[in-house]
Amino acid sequence: MVWYHYLGVFIAGFCAVNFIPHLVAGISGEKFQSPFASPPGVGESSAVVNFLWGMANIGFCYGLLSWVPSFDFGNSTHLGVFVAGAVLLGAPLSMYFANVRHPEG
Repeated sequence: MVWYHYLGVFIAGFCAVNFIPHLVAGISGEKFQSPFASPPGVGESSAVVNFLWGMANIGFCYGLLSWVPSFDFGNSTHLGVFVAGAVLLGAPLSMYFANVRHPEG
């Protein structure tokens, strides 16, 4: 793979981890922070907006992985780059949303 394929797989990992809270909140009928709320990332969006944002993230992830012609989850390097993208977004997001949703600690 060329370098920009690795970048695509890394960003797909970002999208893969980001779809989870939005899709779960949306399907559960709960409000959750989203980029479309006011203020973005702090205010809560409706369940429908979160469901649609979660689906958009899945679609973008799938599109990126489809764009990389030789991507293979069985290849440990490919999988590692994907997981690195998920971890490098997931860990900071968990800390951010813990502070936004429960600011008292």
